[in-house]
This record gives sequence, structure tokens and C-alpha cells, in this order.
Amino acid sequence: MRPERIFLVGFMCSGKTTVGRILSKRLGWEFLDVDEEVERKEGLSIPEIFEKKGEPYFRDLELRTLRELAEKKNVVISTGGGLGANPEAMELMKEKGLVVWLKVSYEEFIRRCGGDENRPLLRLGEEKLKELLKERENVYSKAHIKVEGKSPEEAAQLILNYISQSA
Repeated sequence: MRPERIFLVGFMCSGKTTVGRILSKRLGWEFLDVDEEVERKEGLSIPEIFEKKGEPYFRDLELRTLRELAEKKNVVISTGGGLGANPEAMELMKEKGLVVWLKVSYEEFIRRCGGDENRPLLRLGEEKLKELLKERENVYSKAHIKVEGKSPEEAAQLILNYISQSA
């Protein structure tokens, strides 16, 4: 059976937004980004929310936003790196649609976004970031499918192939 929703999970800079936009275009579905929705609701950037209201506030808002978006149909939803690693969020996504883990190595993550100052967690340092990646992968690995080492176009095509084969 074809899913009504596709959720993309993975660590920071794994390509969730890029793959999500390609996938939604090919399916003719709406693309939604949880981070963008959170920023729109709050009128603040994610670093500003972290700074002014704290990470627990942000994580709660992120989960509430996911619950709202998960009620829509024919959507591709990109989640923030922390949201996809939340066991409660993972359970919800698996219940509501197809969950795809876009896996990146630590080295690839650093290559893609090591200099991005809009990512508050980058301030943790190498050891803590590697630990965080490993922790999050425990939950990401519960996704229906894993895509690794592919270009955004190849990743989108693999997901489309998976959907058509399981239909």
C-alpha cells in the first residue's frame, strides 16, 4: 500500500530538506520542513529559540509541530536531526507513514556543515558530536528504510522505487 506521508530523518546535514524537495516534486506532493514550521510559528530562528527559550522548549514545540503535520496527507516531511532521534516521534512517524533514514558518516557531516553557525549543536565539539551521532543512530535505525552514500537525486529515486515495489 502506498504511504500517505513520507518522513525523512537523519543527522544534521544529511540532506533531508534537499531530498524532501526533490521527492515531493516527483510525487506531486507538498513538502513540509518541521524546522521551517517551528521558525514560522515562533517568529524566531532555531538558534534564537535555543538561546531565548532553551532546548527543552524547542524540543517540545518540534514534537507538537510534527503531530500537526502528520495529520496531512500526500506530504513529504523533513524533520530536524533531534526530532528523528526522539523515540516518541519515531513511533508516531512509523504509525503515520513511511520513515526514511538518510544516513551520513561523521566525516561527511563535518564536510557538509562544519562551518554552519546556524547550528547550535555544532558548538559541542568533536567528541560530543560523535557521541550524539551514535546515540541518535539508535533511534534512526528504527526507520523503515535506510539510504546511505547517494546523491539527493539518487536517494529520491531509491525511495520512489521502494514505494512502487511495496505498493
